Amino acid sequence: MNMYDVVIVGSGASGGAVAYTLCKAGYKVAVLEKGRLMSREEFSKDELAYCRRDLTTPSLLDEYHTIEEKVDGEWVATPTHESGWSFWNGNIVGGSSNFMSGMLHRLHPDDFRLKSKYGDIEGANVVDWPISYDELEPYYTLAEELVGISGHYEKHKYEPWRSTLNFTQVPTKENAVVKLLDKSCRALNLVPLVTPRAVLSRNKPGRDACYYSNFCGSYGCSSGAKGSSREALIKPALATGNLTLMTNTHVKSLHTDNKEEVSYAVVVDTITGKEKHIKGKIFVLAAQAHESARLLLNSANTHHPAGLANSSGELGKNLLFSGGGSGQGELHKEGLKEIRFEDLMTRGLFVNRSVLDWYFIDDWWDGKFKGGSVEFMFEHQNIITRARKNNEEEGRLVWGRELGERVVKRFTEQKSIRFEIFNDWLPNDDCFVSLDPVHKDKYGMPVGKLRIEGHPKDVKVGNYIAKKCEKILEEMGARNIYSAVSSAPPQNLVAGGCRFGDNPKISVLNKYCRAHDVKNLYVADASFMPTGGSVAYTWTIYANAFRVADHIVKQLQNN
Repeated sequence: MNMYDVVIVGSGASGGAVAYTLCKAGYKVAVLEKGRLMSREEFSKDELAYCRRDLTTPSLLDEYHTIEEKVDGEWVATPTHESGWSFWNGNIVGGSSNFMSGMLHRLHPDDFRLKSKYGDIEGANVVDWPISYDELEPYYTLAEELVGISGHYEKHKYEPWRSTLNFTQVPTKENAVVKLLDKSCRALNLVPLVTPRAVLSRNKPGRDACYYSNFCGSYGCSSGAKGSSREALIKPALATGNLTLMTNTHVKSLHTDNKEEVSYAVVVDTITGKEKHIKGKIFVLAAQAHESARLLLNSANTHHPAGLANSSGELGKNLLFSGGGSGQGELHKEGLKEIRFEDLMTRGLFVNRSVLDWYFIDDWWDGKFKGGSVEFMFEHQNIITRARKNNEEEGRLVWGRELGERVVKRFTEQKSIRFEIFNDWLPNDDCFVSLDPVHKDKYGMPVGKLRIEGHPKDVKVGNYIAKKCEKILEEMGARNIYSAVSSAPPQNLVAGGCRFGDNPKISVLNKYCRAHDVKNLYVADASFMPTGGSVAYTWTIYANAFRVADHIVKQLQNN
């Protein structure tokens, strides 16, 4: 049996960053990935395959979660194979980073000290991070370069400082609608900012620039432009000759021969069903937050009866998603301002605009509180989804010629512009992952049970920002404007469950994301986050994983 220097569970953003760093440093690494390796040529823009079927995620009949929600004051758990509400995100090499839209932001320095900034919030388990933005900034910069993040830096009171003057990748091409959006924002005394995007605007070695397919989010990239872990990190790591990539390999549990160290991972071949053991000096979990916590809970033994690395009792607790919501309006050919309709209808070009003016709110009427960020984009261009928005009229199903005329009009005479709000999902006692005592997956392991209650303030903040965003759409001349803010979590943005901290009595990991209880065990995915900030997590996941990897290199060198 081979002994690897480091065994990594998962190949997404965090797993790829750790593998890349260690392989470049000359260490022998095994990456255990449940899914398969897909080539660029295999990716397509097939809406049925990627958005309506399980092409890159497990069948919910085989692997699923139970979701616990409050119904009439009682907690009720429903298996996702009954609800169809999947919490899997891209189970292939590169994970969900293959399918992201790539709109990325750094956390603000105050996100690292939320409790110090705002104090206690009733019903929320808010704590400061054990590290500062200054400690993570060099790794944000490293991720920007290696992953390939395009953009343009402009000073703004809520834009974090950076150690480089600007992005080396200029922004991706933009639709003419930005002229109208920018003018409308400025008319409302708002500052529109260019959105940093993990999409190449220029070629990098081995990767081609964006080809503006019109179908970016939810789909894999056929040019290598999208900054997925697979393209940016796993492929270069494989080129070193130091990486063993074990696909179709599901990790059931981690085994410890004593209290202090993991000895091996118990894995099963997802095709043959055969089990084997993978040994390593150091183990790194990067399986996505809710699944990393589940794996540690499923690794309970006589040395760790409550689950591996759970002497604090905090394992699985304070799970995070992203608060916020979305809204949109229609820009019609008739009455369009500032730009030509033909330019608006140009396919594939990005909107690439963010608004950070409400990241921290100091309102004379509503008071001071942590706000959020806003991303502007076009309505997702999935054909079936867009067509279905026109197939009902006052409860009556519309079909035939009438439906056809509606669809043609929607696709040729207007374009919908959309906003998405990201604000903190406050950690609380009713959002966590545990093991379901009844339900098991096809490998015989208890599935994760996710209780997903949000904090009331999350919705309040989202509604505050949504009303502001509607004003922007009104200024643009949009019609049929609406927004929706919900307490339901977006299942593609998951963090927490193994929060890091200096006190082992109230945290699972130390500041370097090493388990307090197990000296050769790290958790590098978003599990470490005690609070989530008000942006998508991906850039922070990449950055922190590079930081963790540097620490592991030093540990191996010292040993």
